[in-house]
Amino acid sequence: MDHHLLHVVALLTLITFGGTSWTIEACSPIDLEALMSFKNGIQKDTSGRLAKWIGASCCKWEGIVCENATSRVIQINLPGFISTDTDLFQTQMIGRISPSITLLTSLEIIDLGGLVGLSGAIPNTIGLHLPKLQKLYLYGNNLTGPIPESIGQFPNLQDLALQENKLWGSIPMSLGSLKSLKRLLLYSNKLSGIIPYSLGNLINLEELDAHDNALVGNIPNSVGEMKALTKLDLSNNLLSGKMPSSLTNLTAISVLYLNTNSLEGTIAFPSRSGEMSSLSFLRLHNNLLVGNIPSNIGYLVSLQRLSLSNNKLEGVLPSSLGKLVSLTELYLSGNFLSDQIPKSLGQLSRLIMLNISRNLIEGPLPQEISSLQNLQTLDLSFNHLKLSAIPKWMANMSSLSNIYLAGCGIQGQIPDFFQTTNSPIQELDLSVNILSGSIPSWIGSLSQLYLLNLSRNSLYSDIPDSFINLQDLGVLDLHSNRLTGSIAPVFDIEQGIFGGSLKFVDLSQNSFSRGIEETAGGQYSIQFMNLSHNHLEGRLPNSIGRLNSLNSLDLSFNELGSNMPEVLANLTSLEILKLQENHFTGKIPNGFLKLLKLKELNVSNNHLEGEIPEGKPLIDFPESSYSGNKGLCGKPLGPCKL
Repeated sequence: MDHHLLHVVALLTLITFGGTSWTIEACSPIDLEALMSFKNGIQKDTSGRLAKWIGASCCKWEGIVCENATSRVIQINLPGFISTDTDLFQTQMIGRISPSITLLTSLEIIDLGGLVGLSGAIPNTIGLHLPKLQKLYLYGNNLTGPIPESIGQFPNLQDLALQENKLWGSIPMSLGSLKSLKRLLLYSNKLSGIIPYSLGNLINLEELDAHDNALVGNIPNSVGEMKALTKLDLSNNLLSGKMPSSLTNLTAISVLYLNTNSLEGTIAFPSRSGEMSSLSFLRLHNNLLVGNIPSNIGYLVSLQRLSLSNNKLEGVLPSSLGKLVSLTELYLSGNFLSDQIPKSLGQLSRLIMLNISRNLIEGPLPQEISSLQNLQTLDLSFNHLKLSAIPKWMANMSSLSNIYLAGCGIQGQIPDFFQTTNSPIQELDLSVNILSGSIPSWIGSLSQLYLLNLSRNSLYSDIPDSFINLQDLGVLDLHSNRLTGSIAPVFDIEQGIFGGSLKFVDLSQNSFSRGIEETAGGQYSIQFMNLSHNHLEGRLPNSIGRLNSLNSLDLSFNELGSNMPEVLANLTSLEILKLQENHFTGKIPNGFLKLLKLKELNVSNNHLEGEIPEGKPLIDFPESSYSGNKGLCGKPLGPCKL
């Protein structure tokens, strides 16, 4: 629209509504032009807000706020998330941010966050023309390109939120000039390069979050200059080198996440009492850290969650861990920690999660652990505990509901005291032990059981009929035992089994012979089923076609026969189908061509015949997927004889 015409429209508005109304309704012609240009850059707005931008009274438009004294636009508030009195919903804008937005020189707030469909680059000169801008929210869109160097020219910027886009390139050095900045959110982009040393100039910064990018190099020592920081999250990057010693200068830090990088060296903080005294959440897992857990860690008196898992830490657990009386979660798995668990851990009365799995910890377990009456999850799997028997005091822990004792050298039968624990057991993993005897029928009374893993033991017996009562069971793993009889109790929906919650079933490497006709039942939510390496007989029921959530089905190495049911073609989510080493006859159903997600197929060593249905995905599999069927022909096997 012509500039002179805009002035005329504004003047008419002034005349029509009186001088006092001008500051309420009309806006600066330059601002009006900029807003109309922004609107024209948007092809779709599911909220309908831009459709109401009509006329010259832009100060009354939804999402626009003007300053009364000057009639200049000071806020654009068009967030993707809109709340009403009864609901919260997300809208979408498809289009690009017009560079004309830089004409709105009085802007203090730009909120275009969470609109999903905004694409293109951030206007290159955005920082040169908006001297009053305090908050810039462009998060949760589809923006690409680099962060403009000019973005460091905002003298009053307090919040910069660019997270959850597809921005690439380096973090501009100029960001270090944003002396008023309090929040810098860059996470979940494709940023690379190093962390600029200049960020240390941001002495008012309270939150720096750049996780889930591809940043490299060392964490600069200047990070210790940002003494107002309460949260620093650099996790899920490609950072290397040692953690800077200057981290101890962050006296206000509450949240420190440096996990999932390639950081090396030792944990060198805190160096003395009083340092980092506000630190509540510390994540250093998934790095390459070495050495001992320092005894000074006991000085972090505010710690609530500590995660050091999956490093190369060694040595004994320091008894000073017992001084962390606010600790609720402790993750130390996947290291080389040795010796015994210190008795002082029994002082952590608020602890709800303790994971020391996959270390070199030795027994016996200190009875002081039984004092942890708030502990809900205990994972001591795969250590050198050589427990022989599970301590009976575990049954007296009033909150313990998730127990993981895999690979702990437990012998004998499954102890009866699990049926009388003070807290209902939800997850029980006793796999890779030396358990023998039968699966006790009282397991069926664990009404809240979600996960049961008894695999890789020496258990022998049928599956108890009481399993039909486990209506919340989602994961069942009994593979590699000596179990016999029928698999029916696992799938017997007619008696209320599981309420359809079962997702994962592995009964492989046993001696089951019956119950294949029950495999569908009402368990339509199953995603993984492995019944291989048993002695199952009979034919697959047509009801198996109802398992439309199934991703992986392995029935190999059994004695199943008859034709492959055509209804297998209904399992369109299948990625893995293994039927080899059975007695299937007839043709491969043409419907298998519907299994478009199939990545692995094996029907070898059966009695199949006829032509392999021609087309994807069946022609993509190697000959070995079909070999050992004398009557089978067609690609990828040899041609069929006329």
